[in-house]
Amino acid sequence: MKFVADSMVGKLARWLRFLGIDVVYISSGSPEEIVNVAEREGRIILTRNSEILKKLKGHRVWIYFLSSEKSEVQLKEVVNKFNLWESIKPFSRCSICNEPLVAVKKEEVRGKVPFYVFQNTDHFEKCPKCGRIYWEGTHIKRLHEKLAKILGREL
Repeated sequence: MKFVADSMVGKLARWLRFLGIDVVYISSGSPEEIVNVAEREGRIILTRNSEILKKLKGHRVWIYFLSSEKSEVQLKEVVNKFNLWESIKPFSRCSICNEPLVAVKKEEVRGKVPFYVFQNTDHFEKCPKCGRIYWEGTHIKRLHEKLAKILGREL
């Protein structure tokens, strides 16, 4: 399942990416652009903007209006509404670009991550689009705990 999120639900887009869910985030696009992306790529629109309804005429897209303004509530709502539990693959996508991460050899990140991280970590992943490097640090444990609290179950 693929989504497109508008500027009103940017934090939700990031949370979904942390879960490994494919979500394009359009922060400054017009409603027309969002509808066009959804139609072209077969994505469900996630929004709180009722103005987008005016742009749907003649388009074949699904839209889901979120009931809460709080991103954590929205996350639980979307996961449950679309039964995404089986699709969750935590920290498998770039939180910035939405691209699936690829494993890279430790030697490839030498000089690109803090020295302490390089010395104490063996597994690294990289975004093939933006080049951002990821590793499992203490922040990942905290994010796992926060996601489990939000969703009401361990991941």
